[in-house]
Amino acid sequence: MINGRSVKTMAGGFRVLRLTAIRGGHANLDEAKEGAWGREDAFPYLVEPGDFLVARGNGSLNLVGRGGLVGDVRAEVAFPDTMIRIRVDDRCVTPAYLRLIWDSRLVRMQIERAARTTAGIYKVNQAILEGVTLPVPPLVEQHRIVEALEEQLSRLDAAERVLQVNRARIRNLAARVANFAAARAVPESQSTAPLPREADAIDRNLPRIPASWSWERLGDIAEVVGGVTKDNKKQLDPDLAEVPYLRVANVQRGWLDLSHVATIRVPDKKAEDLRLETGDVLMNEGGDRDKLGRGWVWRGEVENAIHQNHVFRARVHGEVLLPELLAYHANSSARWFEANGKQTTNLASISLKKIRNLPIPVPPAGEQPEILQQSSEQLDGLARAGAAVEVGLKRGATLRSALLRKAFGGALAAQDPADEPAATLLARIAAEREAAKPVRKAVKRAARPRKASAAATTAVPAPTPAPSASVQQELFDQ
Repeated sequence: MINGRSVKTMAGGFRVLRLTAIRGGHANLDEAKEGAWGREDAFPYLVEPGDFLVARGNGSLNLVGRGGLVGDVRAEVAFPDTMIRIRVDDRCVTPAYLRLIWDSRLVRMQIERAARTTAGIYKVNQAILEGVTLPVPPLVEQHRIVEALEEQLSRLDAAERVLQVNRARIRNLAARVANFAAARAVPESQSTAPLPREADAIDRNLPRIPASWSWERLGDIAEVVGGVTKDNKKQLDPDLAEVPYLRVANVQRGWLDLSHVATIRVPDKKAEDLRLETGDVLMNEGGDRDKLGRGWVWRGEVENAIHQNHVFRARVHGEVLLPELLAYHANSSARWFEANGKQTTNLASISLKKIRNLPIPVPPAGEQPEILQQSSEQLDGLARAGAAVEVGLKRGATLRSALLRKAFGGALAAQDPADEPAATLLARIAAEREAAKPVRKAVKRAARPRKASAAATTAVPAPTPAPSASVQQELFDQ
C-alpha cells in the first residue's frame, strides 16, 4: 500500500520491495515487484543508501521486526506498508552500527517483548520501534566496533554457509535413499513392471521398477483411515474416555516426536476404532505443503493412542509390504503429494480419497528385508552427519550471540579516552537543533507582512531531537 492505496502487480509499474528483500541484515533491492502506481505517489517512500528497513509482521516471534540496511541504490524503488523505514542521524549513530546491533539480543528482547499478536501473526509498529533503546558509544568507537565485528562475523558467515550447503546435500541424499524404487530403477532396455491401475490421481515420472516388482495403489494394499476431529463440547464431558492422540506436530519425516502427546475425550467406540497398532504407518494430511504425506511407523510407544483427523493411518494388509518401506516411499513422494494436494491461503491438504490412490512400488517379499537393511544403514549414517551439522549451526548461533554481546558491551573494540563522549555529542546536536527553532519562527513572522514568495519563506525542517541517554529512531517514515 502506498499513500493509502493497495499495491497491485502490473507490468511496467513503479517498483516496490517485497518483504523477502529483508534478509541477513541487508535489504536486497532486486527483490521487488512492479505495481500499478506512478513515481509521484511512490516518491515519499523511495529508499536511499543508509536507510534501515524493518519488517512489520511475521508468523514467527524471532523474525518479527527483522531489519535490513540499504546499500547502493542503482534504480529507484519504494518500500511497502509491510515495512517501516528508519533513518538515523549519522552524526551520532552510523547505519552499519545500527544494522549490527539490531541482530543482538539487546534489541531482539525489546522487540519480542513489545510485539503484538493477531491471528497468529506477530506485529510491531512505529511506536514500538521508537521505544527501542540502543547503547551509543562515541562515533569513532562505533567504527571500530563495526570493523572488528565484520571481520569476525565474515568468518562465521563463511563457516555457516558451508554447513548449510552440507545440510542441503544430506537432505537430498536422504530423499534419494528413501526413494528405494528410483534407486533400483532399471534401464529402458530391460522389461519393467506395469504402471499402477488407472485412478483419480496425477502420476508423473514414476520410476521404471523391475518386472518382478509391482505397482499398487495404497488403498489396495492397506486400510487407510482418517483420525478424530476434536469436538470442544465433548471435551467437557467427564463420562467420555480421555486418550492420548497424535497430531501433525508429532508426525515428522522419518521419526515421531513424542515429547508432548496431547489427550482428547472421545466415545469408547471411536477410541476403539482409531486405536493405533504396532506397524501402522502415520502420514500427515494437512499443514504446510512440505508436511503432506510425511510420517513414520508406529511402534506402540504410547498405550491406547489414537490420531487426529489431520493424520492418516495406513495399516498394510498381511505382509504385502514392510511398513518401513511404505513410510520411506511416502516420505520421498513430495512431488506426488504436491500435484494431488490442495493449497489454500495458509494451509495445504490432501483428501483421504486421493491418498488412497498413492502409487506404491512393491518388491518381492524375499527382497524387502535386504532393501530395508541397506536403506536404513545409509539413512542412519546420513542422520548422524545431519546431527553433526545441526550441532555446528547451533554453535555458530551461540558464537554469533556472544560476539554481539561482547561488542555492544564495550569488550570487543578498544576504547580511547580521547574520543568525544557520546553524551557530549548528543548534547551538542540537541543544542544545535534548539538554536535553529527561533530562526525558523522569525522567518515565518517576517514573511507575512511582506508577502514574500514561497521559495523565500519556506524553511528547511529541523531534525527531530535526539534523546539524551540513548539513541532511538531519528526519523521515521511509514
